Amino acid sequence: MADTGVGGGAKTPPPPGEKTSGGADGDSLSAGVIVYDRSKNGSGSSVGAVASSTSWTPPACWYAPKYTPAQLQAYLEPIWEADSTGYEWDAQQRDRYVNGHPYKDFNKDKADKGYWWDSYVDKSFPPGWDKCDEPIFWVDKGDAPPANIENAVTPKILAELAYNEIRVPTTQVSLAPAGTTKVNLATWAWLDKATFKPVSVTASVPLLGISATTTAVPVSLKIDPGTSDAVTYPASGACEINNGSIGEKYTQGDADKTPPCGVKYLRSSGNGSYQLKATVTWKISWTGSDGNGGDLPDGTFGNPQNVTVQEIQSVNR
Repeated sequence: MADTGVGGGAKTPPPPGEKTSGGADGDSLSAGVIVYDRSKNGSGSSVGAVASSTSWTPPACWYAPKYTPAQLQAYLEPIWEADSTGYEWDAQQRDRYVNGHPYKDFNKDKADKGYWWDSYVDKSFPPGWDKCDEPIFWVDKGDAPPANIENAVTPKILAELAYNEIRVPTTQVSLAPAGTTKVNLATWAWLDKATFKPVSVTASVPLLGISATTTAVPVSLKIDPGTSDAVTYPASGACEINNGSIGEKYTQGDADKTPPCGVKYLRSSGNGSYQLKATVTWKISWTGSDGNGGDLPDGTFGNPQNVTVQEIQSVNR
């Protein structure tokens, strides 16, 4: 469970994965009401999560339905019986949830009319996860949660949580020459559109009938040669997407041309290699079931690959 105490008490992290699925089944509410559809996400053995290009992060905690009346009773009564939170605290909680100030007998007479809401915490426990310390509260079906509750789940919050679930393909750029190149020789770089396409994740709360889809679209490739002894094409190192591809594939006859996307090393890598890092920027946006939507911060994802650079050997006659 997510609480060691109720009504503003200290919070403890929920079990890993608690937010990945959920719903209602009769008198029970599963431990995680958010359902994710990842069928249009990046797939395969080589994918990764995007990192926000700004200081923004998805919500560390949020409020959503968590208990039916029977479940709240089953959760709280063992805590009270164990006297683990102290007599005075337990008495206050009994008064709140059992004695009618403001709830009576865990709202059992309204079991089919609503749910007890409580906080959920991102499974990575980022800074701020312990800020959701409102007491467990009741919301009737069809009603909005109290106005003073920050981070009550909405389509926008679902979109921000889906941001965390986006997975994009590893950026292994094609190079020509591949693997080993020469000093002062332009190396072409490109990503083919066949392996580079938009991905999306939909998050929903079926209990509330709300959802949001977060979509990531690749827009540019940033090349870091791994050394200051190099120049990039273009000079900024940022290669824009063009007709679904980034850069241009090298073909015979291009040797004397300047690549639209690439790098030229000015010094040998000696007995080792340079770590060329290719980072893709993904433009991320969302649409919600309430008709709202918009942009979220761009995401980035990249990885290094080895490039060996050799001196051009001259022949004396």
